[in-house]
Amino acid sequence: MLERYLLLWLTASSYVAFRWPSLWASLPAQFTESLTSPWLVDPFVASKSILPWLITVTMFCIGLMLPREEIRQVFRRWPTVFTGTAIQYSVMPLLAFSMGRLFGLTGDTFIGIVMVGCVPGAMASNVLTLNARGNTSYSVSLTTAATLLSPLAVPAVLGLALSTTEGIDKKVLTDAGVTLLLTVVLPVVAGHLLTHRFPALETKSRWAGVLIANLAILWIIAAVVGLTRDKLAQFDVVIVGALLGVNLLGYTAGYAGGLGLKLDESMRRALTLEVGMQNAGLGAMLATELFSDKPGVAIAPAMYTFGCMLTGTILARIWAGRSSHHAPRDESGTKEEPDASQT
Repeated sequence: MLERYLLLWLTASSYVAFRWPSLWASLPAQFTESLTSPWLVDPFVASKSILPWLITVTMFCIGLMLPREEIRQVFRRWPTVFTGTAIQYSVMPLLAFSMGRLFGLTGDTFIGIVMVGCVPGAMASNVLTLNARGNTSYSVSLTTAATLLSPLAVPAVLGLALSTTEGIDKKVLTDAGVTLLLTVVLPVVAGHLLTHRFPALETKSRWAGVLIANLAILWIIAAVVGLTRDKLAQFDVVIVGALLGVNLLGYTAGYAGGLGLKLDESMRRALTLEVGMQNAGLGAMLATELFSDKPGVAIAPAMYTFGCMLTGTILARIWAGRSSHHAPRDESGTKEEPDASQT
C-alpha cells in the first residue's frame, strides 16, 4: 500500500507539513501551551538536522535490497550501463540549465532547477520500469551506476552548470562530493556487503528495507515543504512549467538515446524512465545542506518529486497497456520475466 500509492502519501504528508502551523493553532490552547518541544511545535522544521541521516538510512536499506547479481550486471553489460549513465549526467543538467534560462528563472529558483538535473536517478524508476514491461535488471544497473558515481559526477556537472552564472563556491562542490560519498555511496556499499556476508539477511530485510526507505523519503520531502512553506505559498507557476519541461524532455532524450544505442524496446523504456526521473529527495536534502542560506533552492527538487512520480506512473501505464503480452528482453534477445525483488 505504501509503495503502490507513494504519490498519494507524498501529497498527504506534504499537505500536512505545509498546513502544520494552522493545524497546530487549531488545537486547544491548554493543550498546546503545555507542549514546548520543537518536535511537537513543528516537527518538520525541527527535523532539518537529521535529513542527511534519513538519506543515509534510506541508502543503507537500498544496499541491503540490492541483489548481488545486479553488481555483476553493471560490469557485465558496462557499455550500455555506463553509456546510459553518461546520457543522464549530460542531458539532464543541460536540460535543467536550459529550462531555467528559457523560463527566466534566477537566483535560488534557478539553482534549484539545476540541482534537479544534476542528481542521480531515482529508485522509483526501477518500480515503474517493472510496471511498464521494461527491462528491470537494466534499470537497476543504471540506478546503481549513477548512484555510485554521484560523488564525482554531481559536483562536476553542478560546477559546470553554475560556475559561470551563479559564481558557485568551489567549497560547495567539494562538500557536495563528500556528502554524497558519506550519505549515499558508503551506506549502499555497507548494506550490500552486509547481505553478501550474511546472505539470509537479504530476504529477511527486504520488507523492512522497503518500508523504511519509503518512509524516510516521505519525511524528507515533507520536511523540505515545512522548511520552505512561506516561499511555497508565493511560488510562481513558471517553476512548474520549467520542471515539466525538464521531465518530459528527459524522457524524450532517454528514449532517443536508447534508439541511438540500438537497445531493444524493453531497455529503451528502462533508460527513458531512468533519465527522466531524478532522485529529487536526495536533491532536496543536498539543497538544504549545501545552500542553508538559500532556503528557496530546495523548492524545485521537492516539487519535482511529485511531477516525475505522476508523469512516470502515467507513462508506465501507457506502455503496459500497449504491450502487456510482451515480456522484457535482455541484450541477447532472450525473454526476461520481471523480478519484483530487483526493485
